[in-house]
Order: sequence, then C-alpha cells, then structure tokens
Amino acid sequence: MSSIEELPREGVSIGSFAERAYLAYAIMAVKDRAIPMVHDGQKPVQKRILFSMWEAGQKSDSKPVKSARVVGDVLGKLHPHGDTAVYDAMVRLAQDFTVRYPLMDGQGNFGSLDGDSPAAMRYTEIRLAPIAELLLSEVDRGTVDFQDNYDGSFQEPKVLPARLPFTLLNGASGIAVGMACDLPPHNLKEVAAACVAYIRNPEISVGELMTHLPGPDFPGGGKLISPEADILSAYESGQGSLRVRARYEFEEMARNQWQVVITEFPPGCSAKKVLEELDALADPKLKDPKKDKLKPQQLVAKQRVLSLIDNVRDESDKSTSVRLVIEPKNSKVNRDELMTFLFAGTSLESSVKINLTVVGLEGNPSRKSLKMLVGEWASFRLTTVTRRCQFRLDEVDRRLHILDGRKIAFLHIDEVIRIIRESDEPKAALMSAFGLSETQAQDILEIRLRQLARLEWIKLEKEAAELAKEKAKLERLLNSPKAMREAIIGEIEADATRYGDARRTVIEEEASSSSGLPVAAVADEPVTVILSKNGWLRARPGHGVDLAQVGFKPGDELLAALETRTVLPVVLLDSDGRSYSFQASEAPTGRGDGIPITSLIEVQNGARLLYLLGGDLESKYLFAGQGGYGFVSALKNLVARPRSGKTFLTLDDGELPLPPLLLPADTRGLWIGGSTTSGRFPVFPFAEMRELDKGKGVKLVGLEPGATLAMLLPLHGDRVVLQLNIRGRIMPLVLAGDELDQHRVHRGAKGTCLPKQGVVVGVGPVVKRSEDK
Repeated sequence: MSSIEELPREGVSIGSFAERAYLAYAIMAVKDRAIPMVHDGQKPVQKRILFSMWEAGQKSDSKPVKSARVVGDVLGKLHPHGDTAVYDAMVRLAQDFTVRYPLMDGQGNFGSLDGDSPAAMRYTEIRLAPIAELLLSEVDRGTVDFQDNYDGSFQEPKVLPARLPFTLLNGASGIAVGMACDLPPHNLKEVAAACVAYIRNPEISVGELMTHLPGPDFPGGGKLISPEADILSAYESGQGSLRVRARYEFEEMARNQWQVVITEFPPGCSAKKVLEELDALADPKLKDPKKDKLKPQQLVAKQRVLSLIDNVRDESDKSTSVRLVIEPKNSKVNRDELMTFLFAGTSLESSVKINLTVVGLEGNPSRKSLKMLVGEWASFRLTTVTRRCQFRLDEVDRRLHILDGRKIAFLHIDEVIRIIRESDEPKAALMSAFGLSETQAQDILEIRLRQLARLEWIKLEKEAAELAKEKAKLERLLNSPKAMREAIIGEIEADATRYGDARRTVIEEEASSSSGLPVAAVADEPVTVILSKNGWLRARPGHGVDLAQVGFKPGDELLAALETRTVLPVVLLDSDGRSYSFQASEAPTGRGDGIPITSLIEVQNGARLLYLLGGDLESKYLFAGQGGYGFVSALKNLVARPRSGKTFLTLDDGELPLPPLLLPADTRGLWIGGSTTSGRFPVFPFAEMRELDKGKGVKLVGLEPGATLAMLLPLHGDRVVLQLNIRGRIMPLVLAGDELDQHRVHRGAKGTCLPKQGVVVGVGPVVKRSEDK
C-alpha cells in the first residue's frame, strides 16, 4: 500500500485523499497494532519488547533491570510511540492473572486481579521469563527475516521463531478497523499434543484435534460449562461464545452453619467486581430518585439478596490469591438456589467470546478455525527449522573448510613457516603453494604458533569428526521430510515436558444460569401492548381492544399493537435490523398516554422502530430485507437482555426490513411468494429456506437493477387471491392452476411478471370502502 506522501500533489479531491488515507490507516491498525500474527502470537509492540530485552541480555538468568530502562530502549530503537503504551504492554506480559504463560518476570507492583494499577516504571524491575526462550532462542539462527527499524539504524525480526504456537497458548484480544480478535488461552501440553497430531496427520479434523485440545485453559481457572458441541462449533467456525463460571466449595462450620468460598474466577471477574454487583442488587440506584421508581425486577432482586445473603467479604491475601466468602442468611438457605442466584446475577458466570482472527502466513488478517491455526503454525515451524538446519549446515561447512586448511598447514608446517617468513604476499603464496582458498589462507595467517602443537592436531581431528557427523545428520534432515517432521515432533514434546503444566480450567457441561435472574411475580393475563409512532408505550387489559377508541397526543398515531400475555416478552425490530425486548408486564396499563419506550430500551444509531412481535418464543418467522435476502428464525433469537438490543438482521445501506412473516406450525407444502417493485412475483418452496439465529440469510428472490422486494406472503394449495396495486388502484387477482404454476421457481430466481406489472399488497378479496361503492 502506498503511503500518503505518494499521493499526487495536484488534482486530488478531498474525498479521494480521505479514502486512501483512511485505508492506509486501517491496514496499519490491523497489521501493526491490534491483530496478532499466527507465527508467534505477538502484536508488534510485544514482539519489539521481547526482542529488545533479548538483545540487551535481560534474560531469565540475568539480574532484573528497571522497567524504565527497557521502555527507553524499545522507544529509541524500535517503537517510537508513547511510553505508556509500551509499559502497559510489558506489564500485561508479566501478569500471571492476565496471560496463561507470562513472558516477563516482574519484580514490584505489577497490578492486581481487582484492577489496581501497576507502579510507575521507575519503581518496577523486569527480565524475561524462562518460557520466553521458546520465542527467542532461535532468532539469531537464520530462522526468520529481518527488516529495518523506523529510521533504518537497527534491524528487527519480522516475526519471532516460536517453537510453540503462542497464538493459542496466551491468546490475544484486540480491536482494529472493521475487525477484532478474541483468542482464548490454552494449556501448553494440550496445544503441543494437538500440534504433534496435526504434523503426523494433516487431514485430521477439528473434532479429532479436540481430543488433544478440549477447550480453553484460563489463567484464573474456573469451570467451562458450555456443551462440547458449542466448543466444537466455535473451533470449526472461528467464532462463538462459551460460558465460564467460578469454582467454589462449601465450608461446613459449627452448629450446622456453612458458607460458600469462591476459589477461582472466570475471565474478567474479580472479588471487587462481585462485591460491587451484589451491592447494586441489594441497593439499586435511581437516576432521578424524585421521578423514577424501582422496577419490579429490581425489587425482587433486592428482596432475594437480602433473604439469601447475610455477609460477603474478600479474604484474599498473598498466600491465597482468591478467597471470596459468602455467608448465607441462615443455615436453612437452599445451597443450589443461592448459587443459581449468584451465577445469574453477578459475573461469577459470564460469556467468553471466541474470535480466531489473526494475521496469517500470507500476511492478511482473517478468521480461522482451530485446524487452520495449528496448520499454519506447523507450516511456519517447518520453515523455521529448515532454515535453522540450513544455517547450521552452512556454519559447519565453513568450519570444516577452515579445518581442512589447518590440516594442510600441520602436514607442511616447515614449508608454511618458510613461506610466511620469506614472502612479501604470504596469503597469495600460501594459496598458490597448497591450493588453499582465501579464507583458509587468512585463517592460517591468524592462528597462534601454539595451535600448531601435536595436542592441537588431536583436537582438530576430533572436532572435524564431530562436525562431519553433525553435517551428515543435518543433510539427512534436509533431504528427508519424514525425518524433519520427527525432529520437529521431538522438539515439541521436549518443550512440552520442560514448560508444560496441569490444566487449570475444568471442562464440565452444566446448565447455564444466565436466565436465572429473579423476576417479579406476574399474573398470567391477556394484554394488548400499544406503541405509537412517537414512541409512547401503553397496554390495555385483555384482547380484542377497539384501537379506534385509543387516543394519542396531537401529531401522534398508532404504530403497532400486539395481543400477548403479561408473562411473555415483547420484541421490537428497528429499521437497522436490530432487535430489542422487554416484558409485557412492564407496559403501564393505567389511563394516559403511557411511558416513553426509551425508558425500557435504547434505540441505537437514530433508527426507527418498525415492528412489534410477541407470543410463543419457539414460534418461527421469516425475516427478510428489501434487498431480497432473508432467513427463518425463532422469536427467542430476537430477545435481547441489554437495553441497547442486539444485531439481528444484517441489512445493506438504505435497506429496510420487511414485516416479519409468521410461519404456521406445519410448513409441509408451504410456498413463499415474493412481490418486487418491478412487478415480478416469484413463488418458491419454503423447503429451500435456511434457519439461522441471526445474519443476512440467503437470497430469496432475484432483483432487477433498481428494484426491491416489497412483500412476502405464504401460499397454500393451488389457488390464491391477491390484492394487486396497479397505478394506485387496488385490484383483485386470482392465480390458480397453470397461471400460478408459471410463477413457481427455485429460491433466488426473478420469477414471472404480474399483469400490468402490478405489485402485490395483500392476500384475499379486496374490501371496497363505502365511498367506492
């Protein structure tokens, strides 16, 4: 990518300049800042810190140095950016509660699990941890390419020759322009076993790899409770979400009393955070105490906390890194009920995102599966070991060449001495007399006389014999792919034995408590939820409400009404395809105009609310956008706990979602008709649809340039009555037999035009208004 300075100086529009400049920035942010490389799992700043310390001799067996000194070296030689950014990256590599295998050995205050900041760099000391050798020990053995630093005064490696895939060992997280990564950490022994299995069988499946690498292994331990199928799906697709909860034990006390002791936290959780969350549940705060009042859910949660928990205290210390004690209200409190409430109401159980996006061997960032990650690292390792062997072979050949020259000197020592004493150009004379190379002749001229003793001859012969054996071994490795693979496997297994440890995170499937939050006891009654165009929400008891009798504020009118029940959630879909939800019981049923919908949800990005849905959460709808793409999904997939909702239907710019189409329980023989603004009416079998949790879906109809999808409707049988809009007039159209069959196509086709290019606006006979009679 060309730099901004290379843009032409004349005749460049501001839009073109901004586009190219932003693209250059985006590429830089992805490759040089946020996304790690599959080779060594390090971001550029981490790589530069590690290499700078290795070059400066600040290894695991050396004396620690001030962190400020390391930061200064990195800034001055390799990474001319803010010192805070470099120090923060270095601190993270030294925190054993943040990374699974710390690459730094820090002395001093490097922060805590509760979020305490580390001490200033002038106070702390640092050196490399022993495991950092897996990244750096081969960096000067010709294994990787080097490049100039920012000003060309130093050389730095493009990647580090990792002997194990740190992409999986320590994981990484980062946000760039248009992409992000969330790679979880894993156990070293398990990762090594997976790599060995792949090298021996490159056709291995992700499921087979998981027999060696069953799941993430977090620094703080915890329990991974997601089903194996969810873990497999995340590793196959490179994206997913897993549930992790804290580990705990019950301590029995005198007089039948007991207490819960949390011993391990899931990622992102700490004792301080749990204490704050329980305090917020027990004493919820209002934005405006004079106007606002607690919601029913808040009141029930407060009552549950006060009835279940008597005291919570953090007993963590230097000897016990995690010990959070929770005392129940009394000994009769149900233990399972208490833990379910804690997991549902606090971060003691949380979701961990999986997004295996890395910069691959080809230099481009992309999302990869577990097999692709292991496979690309294995390919990189094969390259580095091959280069290392070739580098060493070249060294051995040069040394043997030198030794051959010395042997000649030993055998003709008197003649060599005479030539050196009498010749004006001894190097050329030696080369001419004995057929030596320039390198051999120069070495003979530089050796000391004592190296020509008989004892040195014995050492020379021994060294030459050892080098000959090493050369034969290196050539065998380089000429035999099988031998090379076995050598790499042996090194991986040796490193796993030296640096590996036991798994910390237990993998045990359990039911998630995410839906176990206390809710207010609500009577199951029919209710009609009413939403106005200006966003005012209210409800009327019962069904069959005469909406014509419902009044609105001046300038406002009905947007949507929904007949549901008080115990069910209400789902909304906005113009951006984002879904929101709230409980039907939260809609006020008193007189008046109701409450602003913004008191329950936060509509994002200036979007407009369009559709109101409710009923059985297992009921299925057909969702589609004007662009002609859609999918089938259950209503439960639109339910969003956050007030800000969640992305559900992916739309292109300027595209709006169509009204969701409720599907019958029995879809056998069901056809879907799609009306386009260009007057076409393709009818395709529902069996060709796909069911998704969210996304853009599949192509439903083919659209002509400038046309959009106007409507979808279900069709049963061989006859249908359509309401056709022809130049503003609504006319009935009956399609039956062959006339209907000519519109039947496969999903994604354009279909046949309707008479006079009319657009379908409904199904059934046209009901004439009184003034039209």
